[in-house]
Amino acid sequence: MTTWNKGKRVGQKKAFKLEEIWRIRIRLEIENKLEHLALFNLAIDSKLRACDLISLRVREYHQHRLFNHVQ
Repeated sequence: MTTWNKGKRVGQKKAFKLEEIWRIRIRLEIENKLEHLALFNLAIDSKLRACDLISLRVREYHQHRLFNHVQ
């Protein structure tokens, strides 16, 4: 029996450098992948993990932004 993660990196990954973040943003914008760009921006701005980000709904994010804006 072999392990599913043999030879793969597991655990926490290195943080993106600012230059890498902008490269990804520009690439997504050029390719007109606005939904992916919105999720990427949300992930970077909120520092959410991928599993938490995927479970969010648009309404939850929108209400959070409105709440923070009012305060």
